[in-house]
Amino acid sequence: MGAMPPQEPAPDRPARHDGWGTLRRFLPYLWPHESPGLRWRIVLACLLIVASKAVTLTLPYLLKWAIDLMSISGPAVFTLALAWVIAYAAGRLAGVVFDNLRNIVFERVGQEATRRLAEDVFARLHRLSLRFHLARRTGEVTKVIERGTKSIDVMLYFMLFNIAPTLIELTAVAVIFKLNFGWGLVGATAAAIAAYIFVTRWITEWRTALREQMNRLDGQALSRAVDSLLNYETVKYFNAEHREEERYAQATRAYADAAVKSENSLGLLNIAQALVVNLLMAGAMAYTVWGWSKGLYTVGQLVFVQTYLTQLFRPLDMLGMVYRTIRQGLIDMAEMFRLIDTEVEVQDAPGAPALVVQRPTLAFDNVVFGYEPDRTILKGLSFEVPAGWQVALVGPSGAGKSTIARLVFRFYDPWQGRILIDGQDIRGVTQESLRRVLGIVPQDSVLFNESIGYNIAYGRDRAGQAEVEQAARDAALMGLIERLPQGFDTQVGERGLKLSGGEKQRVAIARTLVKNPPILLLDEATSALDTRTEQDILATLHKVSTGRTSLSIAHRLSTIADADRILVLNEGQLAESGTHAQLLRQDGLYAEMWTRQASEIEAAEAAE
Repeated sequence: MGAMPPQEPAPDRPARHDGWGTLRRFLPYLWPHESPGLRWRIVLACLLIVASKAVTLTLPYLLKWAIDLMSISGPAVFTLALAWVIAYAAGRLAGVVFDNLRNIVFERVGQEATRRLAEDVFARLHRLSLRFHLARRTGEVTKVIERGTKSIDVMLYFMLFNIAPTLIELTAVAVIFKLNFGWGLVGATAAAIAAYIFVTRWITEWRTALREQMNRLDGQALSRAVDSLLNYETVKYFNAEHREEERYAQATRAYADAAVKSENSLGLLNIAQALVVNLLMAGAMAYTVWGWSKGLYTVGQLVFVQTYLTQLFRPLDMLGMVYRTIRQGLIDMAEMFRLIDTEVEVQDAPGAPALVVQRPTLAFDNVVFGYEPDRTILKGLSFEVPAGWQVALVGPSGAGKSTIARLVFRFYDPWQGRILIDGQDIRGVTQESLRRVLGIVPQDSVLFNESIGYNIAYGRDRAGQAEVEQAARDAALMGLIERLPQGFDTQVGERGLKLSGGEKQRVAIARTLVKNPPILLLDEATSALDTRTEQDILATLHKVSTGRTSLSIAHRLSTIADADRILVLNEGQLAESGTHAQLLRQDGLYAEMWTRQASEIEAAEAAE
């Protein structure tokens, strides 16, 4: 089955009320249309269920016949009674064999369903907008996915192997009781089952609310732990270990309190269920004993009814757990489907062609954009980066410089205006083809917790070792790599924390070189580095930019003074444009920023 189409979300409805809608979306996983082999496995598993139940329903008869024969003497009677006893034992063995063969046959179905669902959700998360990922905590999202994908295997198993067999057995036992004991015992059994289901559902609904609270608090505790550990250095900088421990402890204490309530409610449910089933057992056996005293029933029939009720209680006992599990599975899957149903903010236009770049120009045409409706960041911005030019974008903090990089990569779409590459509106082409022609070296280069070679090769799928080595050489990384005992196989740590800032930037540059894009964005790529490292990285960036169209978003004006054109942004609009020398002669905002930064550098040097 392909990727699941998003359904209409219902954001205001609690997950526990989405049971039927969630079940309808789950059912296709029970019968995968594109996998005949899996469907045959399901059919075979169902046949094994029927075989197992047929054997199980025969066992009480065998035991009854053996006991009734034991009240009669004679060698032939002994042989027949012994045969029934052996057949009873063989039937019990056959039931176990059928059940386990069923599990073996079905295991592939459950795992394939879980795999497909996990892949669908993962792909969907990557299609969601940057706004979603900035707003949601990673720990909570991963917990929702983990619970949702795991629940489908359990749901498939219980629906096929507990609910369906239980219904078969209930129907068969009702017929057998009618034939052997009349409608009285059938009615008593039906009343007990109805009471059992009512009690189970009533208490489980209460437990469901407690379970939802546990899930929420569990996700909160996990997200706080992940957030704190990802910011390990910041915690140390501000001596905040005790604060973080207290925040985490608050979440874990709240979770523990909710867990205690949930487990206590489980005890109450078990007591209520046991009361119902044992009242039925006592009444049915008392009725059989009364019939025996009147000469209506044999001793074997007492064992007969007791065996059937014992077999019936086993799935009934399971039914409570199954109901709770399926109910919880529906809650977990509803939360995951809600994640899937999150609107994809940036989508390809229907039938959008691929971007074809012959002259790598970049232009903003009267672009208006803001992250929130009541706060406009870019206010009719227009500029052009000609093919092969190195253009710099500067301006005060909050002027919208980094927003431009996000718009070019189409993490967001502008409210008004157009962004053009080689004269083509990027909203009219596929996002994949757009990002294929773009490269970026960001201010904070976050790396995967893999080797240096893996991170460099990440720039392009199936990049060869020769390309990785050449990119590392062009990014001036070979000196570092040759000094490392493991070379390209050196692990960089989570988010690249084992490398220095300059080393991380060089890996990011090498990664972009492997991609080899015609248009390059440098988003304050050196602002977090010391002066010496910055100069080294700048020399590398200038070399990399040669022959490409590049847009450098800069804070330090000295790093972009040699650009072909400098665009000065102020309050979301283009305030000035020109070369470094032209802008200094204009004596405007750029000249003021240049003078201020020069004064700061002189003051810092004097202080040293």
